[in-house]
Amino acid sequence: MRALIGCESSARVRDAFRARGWDAWSYDLLPCESDPRWHVQGDVRRAFREHWDLGIFHPPCTFLTISANKWMKPEYESKYPTRKQDREDAASFFMELWNAPIPRIAIENPIGVMSTRFRKPDQVIQPWMFGHPETKATCLWLKGLPKLSPTHMKGDLFAEPEPEGREQRLHKLPPSPDRWKERSRTFTGIASAMAQQWGTK
Repeated sequence: MRALIGCESSARVRDAFRARGWDAWSYDLLPCESDPRWHVQGDVRRAFREHWDLGIFHPPCTFLTISANKWMKPEYESKYPTRKQDREDAASFFMELWNAPIPRIAIENPIGVMSTRFRKPDQVIQPWMFGHPETKATCLWLKGLPKLSPTHMKGDLFAEPEPEGREQRLHKLPPSPDRWKERSRTFTGIASAMAQQWGTK
């Protein structure tokens, strides 16, 4: 079975699937942070010519998040003159991933404009559902895949209140050149759950 993990340089999801015996490959414009033998540095859309059983994509969210709406206001137009086109390009790329010729697809992104531009996500997950004591709402759009089952909580998926101690660690990271990269890495608990629950051959 072959898995295409697009827009991932950390290789966390790729390596989780490879640990379960999949022929999993990561594609990203950036070099791989892990073993580069199963990484292609380039546009993931080039891989659509090959056969894949599963595709998991993490398209850039810079121009798709709700927080990016602030920079779309007229008063910022002179400072960011390409923002509207950047959003159109990002939404178009998202849809190209969704329409890839792959039978099972998952697209991950924060809460953003694709909920109205496309449709609402099939699921919204949090890191604390998968063993990480922090919050970061993550949307999953799924095609041919079941919703991820939480691995570290009981009861109703959304009804359980967040206890004290859960915090937005990534949101509070200080400014740095690599802040965006740290915020974009898939949590290992979520990557493991994807491989365990979606990686059945």
